[in-house]
Amino acid sequence: MDKLIITAAICGAEVTKEQNPNVPYTVEEIVREAKSAYDAGAAVVHVHVRRDDGTPTQDRERFRECMDAIKAAIPDVILIPSTGGAVGMTAEERLQPTELFPEMATLDCGTCNFGDDVFENTMPTMRAFGKRMIENGIKPEYECFEMGHLDTVLKMAKKGEVPGDPMQFNFVLGVPGCTPATVKNLCWLVDAIPAGSTWTATGVGRSAFQLAAPTIVMGGNVRVGFEDNIYLSRGVLARSNGELVEKVVRLSRELGREIASPAEARAILSLKAR
Repeated sequence: MDKLIITAAICGAEVTKEQNPNVPYTVEEIVREAKSAYDAGAAVVHVHVRRDDGTPTQDRERFRECMDAIKAAIPDVILIPSTGGAVGMTAEERLQPTELFPEMATLDCGTCNFGDDVFENTMPTMRAFGKRMIENGIKPEYECFEMGHLDTVLKMAKKGEVPGDPMQFNFVLGVPGCTPATVKNLCWLVDAIPAGSTWTATGVGRSAFQLAAPTIVMGGNVRVGFEDNIYLSRGVLARSNGELVEKVVRLSRELGREIASPAEARAILSLKAR
């Protein structure tokens, strides 16, 4: 079994300082949280960016500023900028980080309910995102919030509409209105991916660590962070993304899996030298 790749989703687009004062907005805060996660054992940082007042943005130059600052502090970390952005953004807005030619980026695999909102990812949108990632040599992390999302993106890969083998999936389970975060659902998804693929599981809210434990045993990888969950335990706010990563590290070592470094993660994910 490969070593465990831990991804830290450090701020997302929705969670606020009112919910947890440690959620980062500014460039300096984003670097602080990325480094706290890296120092705790995360090989990957999933990047959303905010304006200083907390407003989510997909502005290319804000991404450049934040990603350059993270790389200056932790040069070997793997950065996965979001092309999901925030609910209501246009496809053109959301694609801006791909203009920076990152080694990876997220690609959302279908429309779904997102709490009280609808997160729209039409087939034309997905084809446009896939085309951009093929052209720019970006490896997607395919974000699946629903069971049908996986079937959709596998069919697109067979048609050459999105990058194919080896594919990296992130199963985001427990979003209100989407697929529940159960081991049964996770097993169904993992059983359906192509041989040679890699996968990560993200449990949203109270399911963050409940999903992390079976994922570790099953040979998958784990994402945690303020984007998905702001609590270290019931009623206890996490003081940093690093605290959330540390908990996954403890779980993994108790269960007999070592933690992948960024170099080891790049090999596991079949990332090409850039």
